[in-house]
Amino acid sequence: MDQLDVALVEGLQAHPRIGDQELARLTRVARATVQSRLTKLEDAGVITGYGPDIDLVAAGHPVLAFVTLEIVQGSLDAVTVELDSLPNVLEAYITSGSADVVCKIAAMSHEDLKDTLLHISRSGSVARSTSVIVLSELVPPRVLPMLRKGAADGPTRSPSFRAG
Repeated sequence: MDQLDVALVEGLQAHPRIGDQELARLTRVARATVQSRLTKLEDAGVITGYGPDIDLVAAGHPVLAFVTLEIVQGSLDAVTVELDSLPNVLEAYITSGSADVVCKIAAMSHEDLKDTLLHISRSGSVARSTSVIVLSELVPPRVLPMLRKGAADGPTRSPSFRAG
């Protein structure tokens, strides 16, 4: 990704409902350049969607927890099916270290979280689980600082774009 790609992503994140013409004005490049770049970013899998960001607290799910799972050997497929069936499981990742899986779980209440954790612990595929309840957000989800840092400092592929 170069500086123009990052500027396009930044514009989309700052103004999620922006059109190509306005994004072109904002980045000071031709609309065709914007359309071409966005298509390339989508085709490369960099941009994966344009859905709305959801505030879990405002949506009625103020309790957030991270749960690590140690699973029974050979039961990854069963755990995947089990976790996928639980709507409160927002994300799950296979990890290295002492835990095999890390999950991000949202709940309407501590009671709701407890029910989800009990459901997981009853699974014959989970040997042990550990949960940590989030008290507050320190750094919100973000990708732009990383993309800005990784963007090529050299000339962009679009000669008319001037980072500013």
